[in-house]
Amino acid sequence: MSQLSETAYRNLLVRTDGSATRITLDRPERRNALSLELMGELTQALRDCADQVSQRVVVIEGAGPAFSAGHDLAEMIGREESFLRELFETCTAMMETIHELPQPVIAKVHGIATAAGCQLVAACDLAVAADSARFATPGVKIGLFCSTPMVPVSRAVGRKRAMEMLLTGEPIDARTALDWGLVNRVVPADELDAAVSGLVATISRSSSYTVATGKRAFYDQVDRPERGAYEHCTAVMTDNALAADAQEGMSAFLDKRPPRWHGR
Repeated sequence: MSQLSETAYRNLLVRTDGSATRITLDRPERRNALSLELMGELTQALRDCADQVSQRVVVIEGAGPAFSAGHDLAEMIGREESFLRELFETCTAMMETIHELPQPVIAKVHGIATAAGCQLVAACDLAVAADSARFATPGVKIGLFCSTPMVPVSRAVGRKRAMEMLLTGEPIDARTALDWGLVNRVVPADELDAAVSGLVATISRSSSYTVATGKRAFYDQVDRPERGAYEHCTAVMTDNALAADAQEGMSAFLDKRPPRWHGR
């Protein structure tokens, strides 16, 4: 049994579970809507993970029947421009923090993920979904196009598929999300915990330094032209090869023994 510790927030549950930090969106009565306060808390919780060397992976999940219904519309009615700009800028900072974090971030999706909730799934490095999960960017139906959600969604599923989601607002099921590249794996609902835990265990067996290096390099190169991407990754791989963990890993492979990671 994993030893668990818990940190209290108003809108989140944050606990350590072995090598993983598990962050639960905890507004089930609002379908885990991403209020300004919740997004600020989630950004801070993610940043707090950055220096936790023993925590190798972050898992984001939702309490209650939904993963997240997106922005909390109730706090957006009749507000001034400054509040709405702060709301969307805070959301952007939260999404960017996921990519900046040295640990991989896994979305564990058991229920509906809509609008900014779908954006959160797309922004995570990996996503595992129950076969009952659904995904949608339905803002067009209420007069508020899902413009910021389309940033990571379009990068995950491609232009035509993203435009279909955005222009129709219709949900896609988990199998379609898998086929389109929005999620990595789909499993029966009662196997979701085990599937995520297995992925955490696999990632945790590798060097934390190497995983962080690779994650950072991935996002640095992915939108560059091919020549520029190669130039960047050549420099990254050269530095990586000189690192203690790379030297240890290559030696261990040649010696046919388990590596002993140093985290550098």
